[in-house]
Amino acid sequence: MATILRNILACVIGVVLGGSINMALNVFGSSVIPPPAGVDVTDPDALSSSMHLFEPKHFVVPFLAHALGTLSGSLIAFLSASSHKTTVSFVVGALFQFGGIAATFMIPAPVWFIILDLVVAYIPMAWLGAQLGYRMSKGTTGPPAS
Repeated sequence: MATILRNILACVIGVVLGGSINMALNVFGSSVIPPPAGVDVTDPDALSSSMHLFEPKHFVVPFLAHALGTLSGSLIAFLSASSHKTTVSFVVGALFQFGGIAATFMIPAPVWFIILDLVVAYIPMAWLGAQLGYRMSKGTTGPPAS
């Protein structure tokens, strides 16, 4: 029973910390690549009506926030879990994936960004988090044993 509870807690910690990293990158990223002049990104209606002003560079920070939030959350979950570490890592990735899918219905974005985000930023990052976690926990640089 303790193993199950620890794995659930690892998922929760991974989602909370990964989500915090995602949020921090989105908040501070606007100082690196500011939105187009006059666009209020905190107002969904204003964002929707001014989406045509956004260039591809404006989508770099959201993509990195999603990918790095998922990667770090999955890695933290992998390292915190007591068993089934890869599964726990993928559970965190799947939760982020569901959040990304929900965001596509709530936040307007170009189709190319939605596809890139949903295909690359979540499940592949969970896989990478599990791979990094394996290597960190085993102290090796080689591929995981089959």
